[in-house]
Amino acid sequence: MFRILTKKVLNPSVTMMEFDAPYIAAKAKPGQFIIFRVDEYGERVPLTIADSDVQKGTITLIFQIVGRSTQKLNALEEGDSVLDLVGPLGVPTEIPEGAKSICVIGGGVGSAIAYPQAKALHKAGLQVDVIAGFRSKDIVILEDEFRANSTNLILCTDDGSYGKKGFVTNALQEQIDNGVKYDCVIAIGPVPMMKFVCEVTKKYQIKTIVSLNPIMVDGTGMCGGCRVTVGGKLRYACVDGPDFDGHEVDFDELMRRNGVFREREAECRMMAQADKQ
Repeated sequence: MFRILTKKVLNPSVTMMEFDAPYIAAKAKPGQFIIFRVDEYGERVPLTIADSDVQKGTITLIFQIVGRSTQKLNALEEGDSVLDLVGPLGVPTEIPEGAKSICVIGGGVGSAIAYPQAKALHKAGLQVDVIAGFRSKDIVILEDEFRANSTNLILCTDDGSYGKKGFVTNALQEQIDNGVKYDCVIAIGPVPMMKFVCEVTKKYQIKTIVSLNPIMVDGTGMCGGCRVTVGGKLRYACVDGPDFDGHEVDFDELMRRNGVFREREAECRMMAQADKQ
């Protein structure tokens, strides 16, 4: 059992929890993830490790409340426990050798996955610009954390209610147009966002790393559910990723596969609502 030490609501649909997990904290690196089960009847759900503290023996998870399992997780409070936290899984993020100027881009709750990347790179003394995009001001998360772990933070909102109005791709293009040179871009968020970021960077031959979020079950390469096509070859996000060269990812295939269970996911959300009543 893994005990919840702290719980914080970041916005109405996003929650942050800190867990007592010393063995995972001792080995976790930016880019890796865990798989949790709330109880013995729960499904296996992957979540990126948003932060870890070796001294305290804790890991931090940030999740969006979208399905039955995340609703059950969100119903727990400080002092409660989940049955399983398996990890760290996946390959840690690898920055190209010699890279000194990095742009980390997060979209929506993907900013939670981008945060540990920015923090580690900033701590290593690199130039780190962060571009974080959200639909509106009321769902902005981790602003203070990003500001403390970046050289330059650019916040964007679709509706212009906070920061720059527009998408992260607009802000990235503006940076490039202003003469900013990036050795590498890390983009994490909705699949369409990552796709369009890669279309921008490809024109300038900027190395771009994306963290993929395909359907995943076991997280060890056995089920094949998280298969993605990268560079024309079949890869598995759980053991070969989740980070890949964004210029080689077949994003259209990934979007089609991620939509396979939308109807079933809607049914599960309805079941979760019924459980509350």
